[in-house]
Amino acid sequence: MTLLSATHLNASLGSRHVLHDISLSLSSGHLVALVGPNGAGKTTLLRALAGLIPSRGDIRIGGDALSSLSLRERSRRFAYLPQGHMVHWPLPARDIVALGRYPHGATDPARLSPDDMAAVLRAMQAVDVIAFGDRRVTELSGGERSRVALARVLAVEAPVILADEPAASLDPRHQIDVMQRLRGVADAGVLVVVVTHDLGLAARFADHVLVLSEGRLASQGAPVEALSEAVMAEVVRISAYRAEYQREAVIVPWADV
Repeated sequence: MTLLSATHLNASLGSRHVLHDISLSLSSGHLVALVGPNGAGKTTLLRALAGLIPSRGDIRIGGDALSSLSLRERSRRFAYLPQGHMVHWPLPARDIVALGRYPHGATDPARLSPDDMAAVLRAMQAVDVIAFGDRRVTELSGGERSRVALARVLAVEAPVILADEPAASLDPRHQIDVMQRLRGVADAGVLVVVVTHDLGLAARFADHVLVLSEGRLASQGAPVEALSEAVMAEVVRISAYRAEYQREAVIVPWADV
């Protein structure tokens, strides 16, 4: 069943037309990878789907028109993880995670209701950050901070998670860790949309891939189909090594074309 859809979606940033007539239909329980070269419009599409920037066209979430929902209701339906997820305040990691309950009326991390406390605990357990919940987030490593940021998103308990390059700047181990955890969230019934430049991670973990090129949807479908040789040559200008390992697809960028 379709959870999030867009029909003839267009968006501009200032005088520049960024998204051109995009239509898509995404279902719960899937991890969707959004890929494409720099400047293709990936972040703009993510933000437009959540209603964070003005757009033209029809966006629907759970059958409701996005334009009909209040800001509070949108914040309950979408959990958004922006690029970088930097935190400059020396707050305990647990308080950062508790910010995810703000859409539900929890304005003070020190005064959470039992339901909010339970949601925060579930989120922290899901990404294994219980052990450093009392530590200041500014004292954590990059990988630890990325997991705290992901826990904040999970604490919203929204049906849709939009994550913009959540594995960027992490070492390979933590990249895999973040994607495995997002895969687990999707398997639990959430729609997860992830922007990534890593075609290997997209091929391995995603059910569905959207390929953007110059603000247009160039290809979509199962990873092997959406990331075909023809699409990679035309959109990303590369050829790739392709294989299968432990029954999972492997795509490694190999040469420019």
